[in-house]
Amino acid sequence: MRRAVISLLVVLLGLTSGCAYSVRGAAVAEPELTIDSPFSPGGESTDPSVDPSDDPDPSTSGSPPTSTSADPEADPVKNLCGLMGWADLPYTGTDKTAAPTARDYDPTYDQSCKWQTKAGELDVGVTLRYRAGKPVALQENSGEYDLNGRKVTYLDRTTDTEVQPSCVLVLDYAGGGLGIIVIDGSNKFGTICDQGKHLAEVLLAKEPKS
Repeated sequence: MRRAVISLLVVLLGLTSGCAYSVRGAAVAEPELTIDSPFSPGGESTDPSVDPSDDPDPSTSGSPPTSTSADPEADPVKNLCGLMGWADLPYTGTDKTAAPTARDYDPTYDQSCKWQTKAGELDVGVTLRYRAGKPVALQENSGEYDLNGRKVTYLDRTTDTEVQPSCVLVLDYAGGGLGIIVIDGSNKFGTICDQGKHLAEVLLAKEPKS
């Protein structure tokens, strides 16, 4: 059965919030926008039943995010959520200057961010997850391509009946690994994986030096 995802918070990735939903692009107190994470916990292929996104949300558990890097102070990405914003997303009716919906909501990553809004009756959005010093990999994928000299691996879930239409992308980033998940079943903002590719381009253009 189709997993209706969206339990909102942003991370993630973000993406990652305890106010009532009032303005698109602002924080909401709804279920989290997420899907079963296809990411491998340690950057290597593992049992697909392992889902890091099943860990408790630190915003509700009271526990701070647990860094996965050996030396958190050595994390070159100081503010992942500040490297992109609503202005980089195609959603209409959002405040382009608003903060992400959530930050650091996934304790299994060093940083995570989330941007979530409405498209009609559907929740749509983006999550980012970043791990310092370690890659982020996919347990399965649809293919890969070169983006400005960087390999991007992606998983197209637009026709997967088990999850909301989405696209997942992973790439090496600032000496670590970055995962991007775009969730959009509205068919209003273009191909989902193209949306993800655009975000990868935006983030690579602002990649901190590792």
